[in-house]
Amino acid sequence: MTEKDTHPSSTHPPLPPTSEDDQFSCLRLLRSRRVGISTYQRLLIEHGTAQNALAALPEVARAAGVSKYTICPEGVIHAELKAGRAAGARLIAQGTPDYPEALNELRDAPPFLWVIGDIAWLQKPAIALVGARNASSLGTRMARGLARDLGTAGYVVVSGLARGVDAAAHLAALETGTIAVQAGGVDTIYPAENAELAMNIAQKGARVSEQPMGLQPMARHFPARNRLISGLAQATVVVEAAAKSGSLITARDALDLGRDVLAVPGHPMDARASGCNMLIRDGATLVRDAADVIEALAPIARRAPELPLEAPAAPPRDTRTLRETANLHSQILSRLGPSPLAEDQLIRDLGAPSAKVAPVLVELELDGSIDRAPGGLLTRAS
Repeated sequence: MTEKDTHPSSTHPPLPPTSEDDQFSCLRLLRSRRVGISTYQRLLIEHGTAQNALAALPEVARAAGVSKYTICPEGVIHAELKAGRAAGARLIAQGTPDYPEALNELRDAPPFLWVIGDIAWLQKPAIALVGARNASSLGTRMARGLARDLGTAGYVVVSGLARGVDAAAHLAALETGTIAVQAGGVDTIYPAENAELAMNIAQKGARVSEQPMGLQPMARHFPARNRLISGLAQATVVVEAAAKSGSLITARDALDLGRDVLAVPGHPMDARASGCNMLIRDGATLVRDAADVIEALAPIARRAPELPLEAPAAPPRDTRTLRETANLHSQILSRLGPSPLAEDQLIRDLGAPSAKVAPVLVELELDGSIDRAPGGLLTRAS
């Protein structure tokens, strides 16, 4: 069995919840401790329904060495749904017509999205504009010009509601359509200085988050947000970015999806342009104005759609012995450290079938031995 067989296919997203009770159970499973998106997907495949997965989760945790494991209390989900109603937000499940089709290409597509605003914007052609928070006046002016002209050409502008380039792009695209992807809860505005902008986006565009309502954003939430920015867009334009910045993470996520990455060049002596210049050096399309972006996107429209992949088969019954399990635990942990390693690469390094490695990764994630980041990246827990 290949790696593809152990994860739901991007062409065939998981079946959506068929009732309010199913949706409640799915959200409860997803919000349970140490259940990331990959673990959530695998539990649904193995147990058929969220209710069955919830019932099995304490035993799965015990098998992974976690004692006294408790699943997410029902009251937490009731509170989240109540907060969503109070904020005027809609909860959209993967597999339903309102879910953004572009996100289904993400290997770790969020099973649920909270949306405040008009969900119709999520289905329209979109371009991501990202860049430095401490943008220069030229950088913000460039962002405004690109956003205005791309909006006039019919594209929705996607960004991250940060100060600097993000805020400039959102503001210029308010009248033509913009989507703000938030790192915290969709009802939690960060930074506070963008509160008025966020309110205007909710009225004229859409704000989106995969996080629970009311969650205050932390540093680890921003890379997860960045993958959604690139996932919603046909292409990502980096306006101004340092050599090590979140904007480059967004660009890398776009490249991983096979989406186009474009960058605005800057002066070699300006540190805020070093990331953009590196992207152009490495093959990103150079952008002078919106016409360059639209020209670069033209070949995308001419590409023939790929044939759909077959839906993944259910994983085989696990027949590992205790000795084999302990040995695999040791091999995995010895290969992981604080630097992220792609799950695919880890499986290749181990030389073991992915069907045997995937359940062990779930066990290690549940017992807190490893951490899983968006994009299938694994690190050893500190």
